[in-house]
Amino acid sequence: MENITIRPMKSEDKKEVMQMMRVFYDSPAVQHKASDEILERDIDDCISSMPYLEGFIIEKSANTAGYFMTSISYTTEYGGICIWLEDLYIKPDYRHSGISGKVFEFIENHYPNAVRFKLEVEPENEFAVKCYQKQQYKILPYSVMSKEKN
Repeated sequence: MENITIRPMKSEDKKEVMQMMRVFYDSPAVQHKASDEILERDIDDCISSMPYLEGFIIEKSANTAGYFMTSISYTTEYGGICIWLEDLYIKPDYRHSGISGKVFEFIENHYPNAVRFKLEVEPENEFAVKCYQKQQYKILPYSVMSKEKN
């Protein structure tokens, strides 16, 4: 297997991450089509000292293969830190090559004190569901409710 590395997002990555985010947020993988302004703010927060969001670049043989972002919260249900996998995008040419497994391994090692890891997935995205289930993620019987502040 070719060398896969994961590193923190840097300001030099902004243009390429924005392109990947635009593809991701314009796909059926998400329900809300975020504006460029919001996506730029997400990237800026990833590369700043924002304590709640981290961004990472996935490289395979020194080429950008994708990105992911994690956010940190607290779960009273499990009494500790909860890590949300906010975004995970792997470029089409790099899919089905073991990268997602490396991402999940990295996340668990990067956050050793976390007691829970969560993500959202569209049920229709059967490939993603199977991928996450391989990593022992389970579909929860919860319904998520949301209110956005305009």
